[in-house]
Amino acid sequence: MGGKLTKSKIDAAPPKEADYFLWDGDLKGFGIKIAKGGRKSYVCKYRLGNGRAALTRRMTIGAHGSPWTTDQARSEARKLLGRAANGEDPAKEKQEKKNQVTVAQLCDHYLENGVGTKKASTIATDRGRIERHIKPMLGTKKVPDVTRADVKRFLQDVAHGKTSLDQKTGPRGRSIVKGGKGTATRTVGLLGGIFSYAFDCGLIETNPVRGVKRFADQKGHRYLSQQELVALGQALINGEERGLNPQALNILKLLIFTGARNGEIETLRWDAIDFNGGYLCLADSKTGQKTIPLKAGALEILSKLSRLGGSPFVFPAHRSDGHYQGTQKVWRIIRNMADLDDVRLHDLRHSFASIAVSGGASLPIIGALLGHTDSATTQRYAHLHDDPLKAASEAVGGKIAAAIGGLRESSTASSVRELRR
Repeated sequence: MGGKLTKSKIDAAPPKEADYFLWDGDLKGFGIKIAKGGRKSYVCKYRLGNGRAALTRRMTIGAHGSPWTTDQARSEARKLLGRAANGEDPAKEKQEKKNQVTVAQLCDHYLENGVGTKKASTIATDRGRIERHIKPMLGTKKVPDVTRADVKRFLQDVAHGKTSLDQKTGPRGRSIVKGGKGTATRTVGLLGGIFSYAFDCGLIETNPVRGVKRFADQKGHRYLSQQELVALGQALINGEERGLNPQALNILKLLIFTGARNGEIETLRWDAIDFNGGYLCLADSKTGQKTIPLKAGALEILSKLSRLGGSPFVFPAHRSDGHYQGTQKVWRIIRNMADLDDVRLHDLRHSFASIAVSGGASLPIIGALLGHTDSATTQRYAHLHDDPLKAASEAVGGKIAAAIGGLRESSTASSVRELRR
């Protein structure tokens, strides 16, 4: 069948026992493939170089019909033939792009090989951000195709809640995913690390996250005032009267008195408590081995606890051999009772540091108390030396203790004085 390919000629071409081609009489290299099953696809054939020894390439443009009309396919073939004439190899480029990894595949590879010395808890947080935000929005894109504009759009989409989710995960469970500027900023930070890993692997030439301006992350800038601490203490007392989980309430009290991380107290083991020396000796915290001083308030709480069922954990789980993990749920109730809805559980740790600063403690001492391995992390508290909090007296500690357990003011006040040394 000679002459120019038209829609009517292609429609009339019947399938045969084997695949065959019809070539256009006007544009050399442009044709249609009719498969034995009846499928019809536009193709383009070209040579790499000149002479009989030149390699011949054939690539598929698309299926006959929607979205490719005969004229559209001919126009695309003309472009491909022009590129080939200039020494390019469109078929090879198409295959290479097809073989490129997607963002979802890169994320999986990163979690398996690129997390280095990250703690298990940090990796779990990374995995959550990847599954809840990065994969839904960018997962199908090829890694080299992600641009800075894509990252900016991703930042805005997460900030505006496009990845938010609230669904049941079982008879009693729910998965609640929220967006917001803080989540967007921290997730883009993770994305930058993932693309840095891709750069190191030779998958990309530049990191598309670099240069993207993120929202100011207010994480860690919330400190409880003296009045708020007293309100929190009263809420803990009321929580006991309401019958809230005593393990969660004791964990909250220890967080207030020690400045520890929630995970460090929830996973606390009996063999990590040195009652005689007054320390918690943590073998594995977020920053490695760590020692936390225990003064009157914390020691009194721990001394009243009983070892349940032979569990190695101070706060064992009710239905397994693991540790208790429900503090966040009880915390939301307590903070609501204290009218502190904007306060996160981690803010108790920052409030502990702010009280230490107001008592005259130096930044190195605060860093040691909180277990910081990087002095830059402790530097966030530097401004508090000139903050109105500095005007708070040592009686703050006494009032906290009195509010949440009736401890002697002198014990807590002496603890604050020791921080000054």
